[in-house]
Amino acid sequence: MKTGYIYDESYFWHDTGSGTLFLPSGGYLEKDVFSEDPATKRRVNNLMERCGIMKKLKRIDPRPATLEEIKLFHTTNYIEKVKLLSDTTGGDAGDHAIVGRGSYEIALLSTGGAITAVDAVMQSEVENAYALTRPPGHHAEADMGIGFCIFNNVAIAAKYAREKYGLDRIMILDWDVHHGNGTEKAFYHDPNVLFISIHEDLNFPDNSGYAEDVGEDSGRGFNVNIPLPPGTGNAGYLEVFKSIIAPLADDYKPQLIIVSAGQDPSIYDPLGRMRVTAEGFGKMTELMMEIAEKHCNKKIVFCHEGGYSNAYVPFCTLRIIETLSGIKTDVVDPFVAGANGYPDYLYEHQKNVINKVIEIQSEYWSSLKVLV
Repeated sequence: MKTGYIYDESYFWHDTGSGTLFLPSGGYLEKDVFSEDPATKRRVNNLMERCGIMKKLKRIDPRPATLEEIKLFHTTNYIEKVKLLSDTTGGDAGDHAIVGRGSYEIALLSTGGAITAVDAVMQSEVENAYALTRPPGHHAEADMGIGFCIFNNVAIAAKYAREKYGLDRIMILDWDVHHGNGTEKAFYHDPNVLFISIHEDLNFPDNSGYAEDVGEDSGRGFNVNIPLPPGTGNAGYLEVFKSIIAPLADDYKPQLIIVSAGQDPSIYDPLGRMRVTAEGFGKMTELMMEIAEKHCNKKIVFCHEGGYSNAYVPFCTLRIIETLSGIKTDVVDPFVAGANGYPDYLYEHQKNVINKVIEIQSEYWSSLKVLV
């Protein structure tokens, strides 16, 4: 069993309250499906059990992150705030970062899931791993939660990997439709982590993720933002992997790759305006596995971030896990016909954005070549 799969029932018990899309219900907002709802991730498990692939993965139980591990990124005051909210009334730990009763312990377990995945891969228990972490983490900053994220699972896992295994070249790829602002800030001055965020331009947060933000001091050139225009589909995303991510990896030669895997660039996501299909997520995973095989002995970890279509997230995630494990199920994407009316090309305005990123980053990376 080459693929580890990490989750805990507690992840589904993190209570974000009732709401509609990303707002709390009340007034004229009738209760509906709140975006950061356990259903999307619970249904991933349900589909994997139903099609039989779950039995063929190596199930690994997560452990809670320790307080010292959380402090690798977060401030003591912020951690204490989350714990107080969790132990009392619940509430917002920042900007749309809802803490429910008991969420502190669940958030520790979510971060611990990312750490457990790193250990499993680094200790060769498995070749690769997928952690179905919840609550997500990539928006969380050192002193506040943002956008459903409480503790920054991936940032802490990367800092942990550096500390425990002595790594000095970790690549983090964030393909969530929203900019990974928290992870960016964690490593903005740090050349030991190459952070790449592919996201919808100015979706959320609306003041970050610019291509010109390349890092500072010794971290200059190690922060790569790729703000794609709304409507980008498989062709645009895959071009980014071929023209930017693979050449960057050739220059950087990572020792470990961590992917912040948000399935909200999908064509059916209510909080994104992109057009990636389940097949597209599978191909993106395949390209990342090729990079991992070439540079870091296949060591790659996926941590679940966003994805808010209860119907489609399970099928997108299944394609990722099928690709990681090499196990093909009989599951056919039942929604693919809905994407057939949208021609999937690399459009000129998408190409222009990719070239802009290449031009900016070419100052630091010799392998990048402008598309003609």
